[in-house]
Amino acid sequence: MKSASLRTLFIIAALIAVNILSAFVFFRLDLTQEKRFTLSKATQTLLANLPDDIHIDVYLTGDLPPAFKRLESAVHETLDEFEARAGKTVTYRFIDPALVTNTDEKNKLIDKLQQRGLLPTNLFASEGGKRTEKLVFPGAVVSYKGQETAVQLLKGNKTATPEEQLNQSYEGVEFQLASAIRKLTQTEGNRRRVGLLYGHTQVPPSRFADLLASVQQNYDLFFVDMAKPGPIAGLDAVIVPKPDKPFSEEEIFKLDQFVVNGGRALFFVDGQRVDSVNNEGTYAQPISLNLDDLFFRWGIRLNRDVVKDLYCASIPLNVGNLGDKPNIQLMPWRFYPLLNNFGSSGNPIVRNLDAVLGRFISTLDTVQAQGIQKTPLLLTSPYTKVLKAPALISYNEARQQPDPKTYNEGVKIIGCLLEGRFQSLFANRILPGDPRARSFRAEGVASRVFVCSDGDLIVNDVDYKRNTPYPLGFDRFTRNTYANKDFALNAIDYLVDPDGVISARSRTVTLRPLDKIRVDANRTGWQFLNLIGPLVLVGVIGFIWQVVRRRRYGR
Repeated sequence: MKSASLRTLFIIAALIAVNILSAFVFFRLDLTQEKRFTLSKATQTLLANLPDDIHIDVYLTGDLPPAFKRLESAVHETLDEFEARAGKTVTYRFIDPALVTNTDEKNKLIDKLQQRGLLPTNLFASEGGKRTEKLVFPGAVVSYKGQETAVQLLKGNKTATPEEQLNQSYEGVEFQLASAIRKLTQTEGNRRRVGLLYGHTQVPPSRFADLLASVQQNYDLFFVDMAKPGPIAGLDAVIVPKPDKPFSEEEIFKLDQFVVNGGRALFFVDGQRVDSVNNEGTYAQPISLNLDDLFFRWGIRLNRDVVKDLYCASIPLNVGNLGDKPNIQLMPWRFYPLLNNFGSSGNPIVRNLDAVLGRFISTLDTVQAQGIQKTPLLLTSPYTKVLKAPALISYNEARQQPDPKTYNEGVKIIGCLLEGRFQSLFANRILPGDPRARSFRAEGVASRVFVCSDGDLIVNDVDYKRNTPYPLGFDRFTRNTYANKDFALNAIDYLVDPDGVISARSRTVTLRPLDKIRVDANRTGWQFLNLIGPLVLVGVIGFIWQVVRRRRYGR
């Protein structure tokens, strides 16, 4: 009796000690193979330093097909981890819009969600012979100090199967939510600084409006005047947007030294220029920006050509008359390729990314450069034809049926990431008496550069009737929105801080589908086992327990 009492007291004391210790020591064990419940270090740091309360409303819940239930579970699990890391600073709730039965109130809620930026999805699913149709909002709204931002949780490559796209969305839940929290909670003191070069492009500011507005949500944006004396200083990265005027040697020296000293740079440049296109045709003229030597030193070469790709977007074209009216139809325009081939699918810039829309793209070649690692990120499809500039471009070509045999020049590089220690182009060229020699550096610290041979990739269209810019990547002809903006913002995030929130895009969750044929063939057996199995197991355990008790206490 005494030993039993001591044992009970010991157990109570151990439980009290464990509870006291848990208040000071926090740990969670993730036993999954992919570490799907483990947040990235950047996300953990973000949550541990939240300045104020964050609340998240998730609208992906309710009576959903199993695949969407899996995505809902992923959001729930991720928010549980957020709450565990941030304590009471993060709160969340799941709201099912379908529970609103009043028609007027439901319509108001749907309009409100769409105004916030959440896009609805009409679900058609079949499970076990049952077909379901439902309008859902696979997204969330993150609130902080009276500010809100929408998070679209259903994201991925639209050419993938529905199961793969949902799995890609599953993998991106942490990044989408952490990015929204970072956007709302960043203060002026801890924001990185990004510069935009101007004075070398004739593209009006309205055509860069969506990119600039998106960059300003996460970074402090500055405009860099290359004509001013002095180096490019105080910036983490610079963007060179679609230049069409040559750079002077002094400006190239500034770019060179900026990168050599650890600055990051993104170049969206063209190898040729197309001023305008008509039915009869115009020529894509080669353009020289005086960047060839600089790129070559970094391990890349920009070619003076234009690519035609069978995997492309469409343009409206008058193909004849329909009665007394013109017959306008969308025709494939092979000078507008859809870039859905990513050279390094594991790189967080392009992982699970949707197709990117290109316009009059040129090709890139990689060349040897000491200490530079080159990673092709944007590639064409294998069915390409390359025309050397000057090349004739005519709308009438869209009327013609292409011969696939002539599109045999294979995959071409359009965007390439360069990482390493960059060598200065001006090494052994700066004389001691040159004023630039005082701050000159021949071999740099580790840095990153991205070069894309399509300046139009970051240029948005404009709705001139309403005088408002379209979203970057929006095709006004097909009404599709491509991933141009996501690609550009991911590239900036990675170049500025590869170990930041962008690292969460590297998460991998393996899709392990069941054998549907075997499941359908043995459905009744598995249902019977799931129904009867637990009851039998409980009965066996109870029987064994009774036998043990009788043997122990029957005497």
